[in-house]
Amino acid sequence: MERYKEIERSIIKKYRKTIWSKFIRAIEEYKLIEDNDKIMVCISGGKDSFLLAKCIQELIRHGKTKFEAYYVVMNPGYTEKNLKQIEENAKILNIDIQIFESDIFNVVSVVDKSPCYLCARMRRGYLYSKAKELGCNKIALGHHFNDVIETSLLSMLYGSEIKTMMPKLHSDNFEGLELIRPLYLVKEEDIISWKNTNNLTFLNCACKFTEEVSYELKESKREEIKKLIKELKKINKDVDYNIFKSYDNINLNCVLGTKKNGEYKSFLDEYKK
Repeated sequence: MERYKEIERSIIKKYRKTIWSKFIRAIEEYKLIEDNDKIMVCISGGKDSFLLAKCIQELIRHGKTKFEAYYVVMNPGYTEKNLKQIEENAKILNIDIQIFESDIFNVVSVVDKSPCYLCARMRRGYLYSKAKELGCNKIALGHHFNDVIETSLLSMLYGSEIKTMMPKLHSDNFEGLELIRPLYLVKEEDIISWKNTNNLTFLNCACKFTEEVSYELKESKREEIKKLIKELKKINKDVDYNIFKSYDNINLNCVLGTKKNGEYKSFLDEYKK
């Protein structure tokens, strides 16, 4: 059996419960993929996006929903070594990728304030434009369960706001485009296990700007949150699930205020009623 077929088989067999079933459940529960969709699957070079691409391939082959997928890699200025690794992994996994160029790393490398924020904004703009060019109506990203709960806690602890990463959302600037996250229910530890079982090596952080920084970078806030959750799980093994579920179980009778579409409402507005 060719290696890529063994890798595909592991998703359906060995990781059926922890990856495949959760991938399918997210698609069905949040209505992420429908007939006649044209989906641009974004591959960054990491484990998450490559797994997403394989799951999408399997769904096209074995699922009931009829849709098309394009597997796209945006090159924001990767080193030759990193770009080569992405191409080699695509061959190993039998994924027909399209690579398009951008100059994002060159732009953000001369920015002193919030280069990561600017990079993320620019990436999103390039990806939406590419999706429009391909005639796609949806963009699939590889964010997983842990990304969701970490973002939730980041918003609360550092942003003074209760919000989470949604399984899908409409683009504000590109009409007719929708962003979806099919790995929404898949835990990172299971993605790592899948990677290790199949002896795969993916890019971790391919940021050229970070690689060229000579001084020691401070630990990111997301890494702080990862460690916090890990410590909390020692006390309560279900704490990650409880964080996730709490955002699907908000008691509006017990919050001081809510905000929707920029409009704030205090609990006092309806208190006397």
